[in-house]
Amino acid sequence: MSPSFVHRVTKYDPADRDEHGYYTGAEDTVSDHGPVEAAYLAAISAFAEASGIDRLEIREPAVTGFVHFGVEPPVEGHGLGGLFPPDLTGYHDGAEVPLPVALELVRAMLRDQGAWCRLEAGDVFTVHVGWDQYVYVGSDRPCADAVARTRELGLFPEPLTASPYAAELDEPEVTEAADEDFWARVRTALAARQTALLEEAYVRNAARWHRLTAENLDAVRAGLSPRALLSVWPDLDPDVGAVLAALPEEGAVEFVWEAQDGTISHAVVDDTEYQELAALVADARAACALPLDLDERHPLLCAVLPDSDGVLRARW
Repeated sequence: MSPSFVHRVTKYDPADRDEHGYYTGAEDTVSDHGPVEAAYLAAISAFAEASGIDRLEIREPAVTGFVHFGVEPPVEGHGLGGLFPPDLTGYHDGAEVPLPVALELVRAMLRDQGAWCRLEAGDVFTVHVGWDQYVYVGSDRPCADAVARTRELGLFPEPLTASPYAAELDEPEVTEAADEDFWARVRTALAARQTALLEEAYVRNAARWHRLTAENLDAVRAGLSPRALLSVWPDLDPDVGAVLAALPEEGAVEFVWEAQDGTISHAVVDDTEYQELAALVADARAACALPLDLDERHPLLCAVLPDSDGVLRARW
């Protein structure tokens, strides 16, 4: 269920739209990092107050997508610096944050700094930030005072039937829970293979990698991020040269390698970057190359961490 009362909140005067609804006025499509941005946050705060909301849940969090060599994220830390530690602990699906933190997340999204998430309080209240300074606020109440306050702030609240960013509740891609049965199968795989590679997607577009053994499995498992998407792959190949030699002649792959100190890194590389890659991984212990196309990515096992009550709530 989505909230019954949804408003599109923007700085764009509806009088400056053509017959198709396209804005034709002079307002810029980026944040002013100033009074207009502050007005957006004040408007959202007014809607939250009118809805009796002081905490919001982070849903489907994401960060800047795959980074190629030489291209930095738009902002160091995806705009989350000061809100979450560098390893993004606490920024995960289902994490609850107080309203001031939620508003800072909205600020980062308005500035297009790399992070994106839905902010929701069940079916009572939602905030979704779209492209070009479009914000969608949903509530289970009409929020007449907040609508009036938004107009006072110089913004335009327009009623809609639903947010275009409401979560698609169709069948998720991954429906298997990483329950005790899953971990038993991981142990069986380790008994046969000795080692395996675990991809821990903790938010969209970001993953940590772990080399699993029967000895370290429990320790790795204890440190996984809540609601992470887990994929178990065959272990890295110690013949790094052979992995490099087998890279496709064209196209891009995800290259994963283990450094001498045991840290595992990954990068998306295409055929124009193989020389640079070879230099970067010259002293790597082991490596592998995985296809980017989802139809070609076939892990040994794949599941999502359920909540502590055993229920799978993440919508991967």
